Amino acid sequence: MTTASDVLDRVLVLEMVRVTEAAAIAASTLVGRGDEKAADAAAVEAMRLALNSLYMDGTVVIGEGERDEAPMLFIGEKVGSAPGRGPKIDIALDPLEGTTITAKAGPNALAVLAISEEGNLLNAPDVYMDKIAVGPGYPEGVIDLDKSPTENVEAIAAAKGVKPSDIIACVLDRPRHEGLIAELRGIGCGVMLIGDGDVAGVIATTNPDTTIDVYMGSGGAPEGVLACAALRCVGGQFKGRLLFRNEDERSRARKWGITDLDKQYDLSELVKGDAIFAATGVTDGSLLDGVKRRGDRMTTNSVVMRASSGTVRWVKGEHRIG
Repeated sequence: MTTASDVLDRVLVLEMVRVTEAAAIAASTLVGRGDEKAADAAAVEAMRLALNSLYMDGTVVIGEGERDEAPMLFIGEKVGSAPGRGPKIDIALDPLEGTTITAKAGPNALAVLAISEEGNLLNAPDVYMDKIAVGPGYPEGVIDLDKSPTENVEAIAAAKGVKPSDIIACVLDRPRHEGLIAELRGIGCGVMLIGDGDVAGVIATTNPDTTIDVYMGSGGAPEGVLACAALRCVGGQFKGRLLFRNEDERSRARKWGITDLDKQYDLSELVKGDAIFAATGVTDGSLLDGVKRRGDRMTTNSVVMRASSGTVRWVKGEHRIG
């Protein structure tokens, strides 16, 4: 059982929603404009401004990249209005999860944020991660990256009391997943392909309305930690293993204190203790509706979750433009 954090009690849950709302609203002005960089930059600037208004001593442990790659919200950046005085908070964020989605006005773009006490989020380097995730209600250990996709689907099906052909897997539509997709379809498993947004893809396993039973495949390691923060709040299982393409990526992992480069991480190792997860929709998706503008008003739709209580709040905000 996850115990409540007194430190997180001092950073109000709804303050996290205000942060993701600010990023989503900023990015929404560039939906469908074809400019990924401009949309991301707008979301980053708005999220940073909102974070710096909060009374905390925050450190970005998962962000826009390392300092030489990102001008703000980089890994290691200090945020908050009370450095050295406020509660020490680790922050994982993606101001715009789905930059390409936003540029093309596609579904499931989100502004995403997770916080925990200092030291409780894995400092995941910006590399790929092999991932598998399921929602709540399964026996512990039902998924395992050391098993084949077929074995994992068979185990999930057995736990549900259905056939493998009744299972639907969510997979990023990438050339690297051709073998995975072929194997899944070969056993009759349905495959829902998504263009981007694997945080939303992982979280979709927790919502029966999506019909997604399992998320499989490789995607960004930082997004894996963010998705785990949500799973820790609502239940589910996740396994992840970092994937390295070259020595530069391996050295970056060592820089952030990762020594076992072949380790299979469990959900509780990626996100420890209490955590708060918040997301606001930028475009309409399976998890949240996007930002809507009507006259001089706009509406936002957000979700905020807390691990210690298992509470999930759906927040609809109405904002005046200008």
